[in-house]
Amino acid sequence: MNSVLTPGRLRLGVNIDHVATIRNARGGDHPDPVRAAEIVAAVGGDGITAHLREDRRHIRDDDLKRIQAATDLPLNLEMAATEEMLAIALAHKPHAACIVPEKREERTTEGGLDAAGLHNQLAPICARLADAGIRVSLFIEASERQLEAAMRLQAPVVEFHTGEYAHAWLDGDREKVARELKRVSDMAALAARNGIEPHAGHGLTYDNVQPIAAIPQLAELNIGHYLVGEAVFVGLESAVRRMREMMDAAR
Repeated sequence: MNSVLTPGRLRLGVNIDHVATIRNARGGDHPDPVRAAEIVAAVGGDGITAHLREDRRHIRDDDLKRIQAATDLPLNLEMAATEEMLAIALAHKPHAACIVPEKREERTTEGGLDAAGLHNQLAPICARLADAGIRVSLFIEASERQLEAAMRLQAPVVEFHTGEYAHAWLDGDREKVARELKRVSDMAALAARNGIEPHAGHGLTYDNVQPIAAIPQLAELNIGHYLVGEAVFVGLESAVRRMREMMDAAR
């Protein structure tokens, strides 16, 4: 299992899916998610995340190769645990493959992967990705049961779903915010103690990112929808720079 990075600068992975969502709303090639990847690289982003969904609602197959060719940033491919997506990952060989739950009817990923319940389905996929030199990540809830499953699957990385934290923040439920923050913090510490590198993401904004970013064991945050939304008003460069500054200030 890969060793965990020394706590320090928190990496920012930018999910560019929703640049492609806007493009696909009208067809054609504009706005191009590759241009978004180039901007993220130019302003100091640490990685590009792209989710190739079964229904291709945003990122398309040909986007992957173009993104990889456009920048030197590591590509984190979010993918469902299917043979189709495994074949695509093995063909493109991204830096990392983050296995996520996927339901066609959902607007966005609604929760963490049930790594514990899906162990037998996930084990051969994780093994084949690892054998190809692709860093495996599991997008899970911050719970001991799911983290233990990640250990059994020998995943070097987990990404904790912060959706419940984000919803509680929007609702103004301070008690739940505190509980969710503690849950992520406790599981990040447990992951690090067991040689797994913890990441986090989902629903993070300028308003709520700093308490999560302050968790010392977290090595990376993946943020997308909010940054693309802000980019409509201030541009992607400014949006990423501000998020980077807020994350740095939290450390």
